[in-house]
Amino acid sequence: MALSIHSKDKHMDSSKYVRYTPEQVEALERVYTECPKPSSLRRQQLIRECPILSNIEPKQIKVWFQNRRCREKQRKEASRLQTVNRKLSAMNKLLMEENDRLQKQVSHLVYENGFMRQQIQTASATTTDNSCESVVMSGQHQQQQNATPQQPQRDANNPAGLLAIAEETLAEFLSKATGTAVDWVQMIGMKPGPDSIGIVAVSRNCSGVAARACGLVSLEPTKVAEILKDRPSWFRDCRCLDILSVIPTGNGGTIELIYMQTYAPTTLAAARDFWTLRYTTTLEDGSLVICERSLTNSTGGPTGPPSASFVRAEMLPSGYLIRPCEGSGSIIHIVDHVDLDVWSVPEVLRPLYESSKILAQKMTMAALRHMRQIAQETSGEIQYGGGRQPAVLRTFSQRLCRGFNDAVNGFTDDGWSLLGSDGGDDVTIAINSSPNKFLGSQYNASMFPTFGGGVLCAKALMLLQNVPPALLVRFLREHRSEWADYGVDAYSAACLKASPYAVPCARPGGFPSSQVILPLAHTMEHEEFLEVVRLEGHAFSPEDVALTRDIFALELMKMLLVLVLNLSFAPIDESFADDAPLLSSGFRVIPLDPKTDAPATTRTLDLASTLEVGPGGTRPASEADTNSYNLRSVLTIAFQFSFENHMRDNVAAMARQYVRGVVGSVQRVAMAIAPSRLSSNVGPKTLPGSPEALTLAQWICRSYRIHTGGELFRVESQAGDALLKQLWHHSDAIMCCSLKTNASPVFTFANQAGLDMLETTLVALQDIMLDKILDEAGRKILCSEFSKITQQGYAYLPAGICVSSMGRPVSYEQAVAWKVLNDDDSNHCLAFMFMNWSFM
Repeated sequence: MALSIHSKDKHMDSSKYVRYTPEQVEALERVYTECPKPSSLRRQQLIRECPILSNIEPKQIKVWFQNRRCREKQRKEASRLQTVNRKLSAMNKLLMEENDRLQKQVSHLVYENGFMRQQIQTASATTTDNSCESVVMSGQHQQQQNATPQQPQRDANNPAGLLAIAEETLAEFLSKATGTAVDWVQMIGMKPGPDSIGIVAVSRNCSGVAARACGLVSLEPTKVAEILKDRPSWFRDCRCLDILSVIPTGNGGTIELIYMQTYAPTTLAAARDFWTLRYTTTLEDGSLVICERSLTNSTGGPTGPPSASFVRAEMLPSGYLIRPCEGSGSIIHIVDHVDLDVWSVPEVLRPLYESSKILAQKMTMAALRHMRQIAQETSGEIQYGGGRQPAVLRTFSQRLCRGFNDAVNGFTDDGWSLLGSDGGDDVTIAINSSPNKFLGSQYNASMFPTFGGGVLCAKALMLLQNVPPALLVRFLREHRSEWADYGVDAYSAACLKASPYAVPCARPGGFPSSQVILPLAHTMEHEEFLEVVRLEGHAFSPEDVALTRDIFALELMKMLLVLVLNLSFAPIDESFADDAPLLSSGFRVIPLDPKTDAPATTRTLDLASTLEVGPGGTRPASEADTNSYNLRSVLTIAFQFSFENHMRDNVAAMARQYVRGVVGSVQRVAMAIAPSRLSSNVGPKTLPGSPEALTLAQWICRSYRIHTGGELFRVESQAGDALLKQLWHHSDAIMCCSLKTNASPVFTFANQAGLDMLETTLVALQDIMLDKILDEAGRKILCSEFSKITQQGYAYLPAGICVSSMGRPVSYEQAVAWKVLNDDDSNHCLAFMFMNWSFM
């Protein structure tokens, strides 16, 4: 690399250039490392401090730094382009292999089609009895192709027998990963690309449920293998994974006998466990393979540990194929194939155990996401604020999830036992008086009193009908005051201190409070958010002041594409230490498959009311097509509290009352956000006390025409609901606010675009005041134009900026304000239309 830099000096002859010596370049490089863009004073100081630079003019040094920054920028851009090129080359190779596999699958299907045609022709030419036999034989032929060959019992103490099982597992896994052993169907929305998670497919018409993914990560194969083997670090449903035996093989590989326990997603079904053989080896082409399968009576091998509290599930040949990628990184093929013994769970929950998509999200894609996240953190592409290392934040989220799973499952070997009921069966209370069983996991000894105590968990289960899960969890996250009791939050926070105060069960309403969400971190695809929530309390009386200090909670929101959503949180001390004790509580919403044969009648649990969409002008995939919902969801609620032994019964009574209140609040929220059926109602049902939606739409449009002389929009149909439909789906944000002289105007209605702009729901809309969304300039303009609105009925407002309920700035090109008159020409409300708005 040349150490001389050429820069033109205007004080010298135009044909001459400044040539720097190696010593001068070294001195300049040292300064550049500390300060790439030094000021004029710093450059002059540099000349004074370095005699070797005394013959260089300050302007020439300025030019040197400019050139140096330019070269650095070009180097970074060249490196980025090389990385993208390597990714594209690897992805191209992956797509070509996938194309070859699909061609093999097409050939296989063509053969199957020809075979079935031949059987049908044979069946039609024979008697009915023979045709039945032919069809049966055809089915047997198909089953013979898909069936897993049964193996004779192997000697449990013979390593050669285990190696034979391992080699068979390897062959079956490779036939699924790169062959046609399973009929794979690509998941919608999983488009391949250099920055995509990869190609994801799910099984169709095979035993159990299976998912397959292939993708590219910027990690070496050995690092990838290390991460994938550490399943508890990325598979949130994994309770424990114990390697009971390790056997080296003659080909340089290893055989491991593994016992794994997983959590149940709800309280209605037992958790699953697995007894498996895992085989790690290297193929002739240098690829690394980790394959795994259950050891059963049919496969042979040792018998696994007994499991009284678990249902033994079966892992069919699964695993990981890891190939080194040219340059750096790895190409990974993942196959997960399990049989979760679906017949042992209640019928209402069976869709959770029969869905290949849920398996793909919770296991297959979770592994890919975790590796890509670590790769980007390692390369420095992701930076988190607050000075915390990514590994620490990942540990917080893992502890929150694990704590919530422990609360939901309540395993007896952790010390949990059920407390007697108070006569109702809607809330289950479990207690754990053995906190030492928690030590070293997600709990901490400091939260348990030295003179005796433990943890109490109150759990409830709800079946929701026609409620968009993503919208429900988003509302619970953003509007905690709608369901939470500040007094109970204060008690939970006080339990982190040395002397918690009395149980606040005398005042069920708690204290008024507000919340501030402080983001900590999120994953690359924003399917998981970690944040701190500060709850600000306000006292009614002097004796309440002690309870109304700010409370902090660590909150985790996890969302999968198939709408498995977790909202878990735990009170934390304001110091927020890395080893802070966490006692997780929260909600989990899991949708069941839509029931197409269910009647479309509205029941109490249908929870149907308003039409609602998400923020940002477009509906999220998780909330799309809410009008066609005929969906049932299972909502699991679990809240944990620490207690002292002498206060156990009081805390249990408080917990029951609190969770029942949360259930009632969730039912009210669900009724407000569930989409209505457009066949009978178009547009939103307005809140109680307001005019009917269609009447309000007519008043808004008629008043606009009376005041401005123009039409708000052209009605394309004369149907009774056409006006409301167009108002609701209008591209500009239209909203109404109250006209009260003795109070600040609050919003009472907004169309879809208006709710998107304010980032709120119809339920929470009435909590938003007009002056809170306008900036100072907007408020001044509105005050100056208010007399014009009062006199002539309307006014045009210039371009400006407002703020959504989540604090995001929104710009708009123009706004119109007009008085909305009712049928008696009396003032009903004030309407606004914000044109061409967008988030800044």
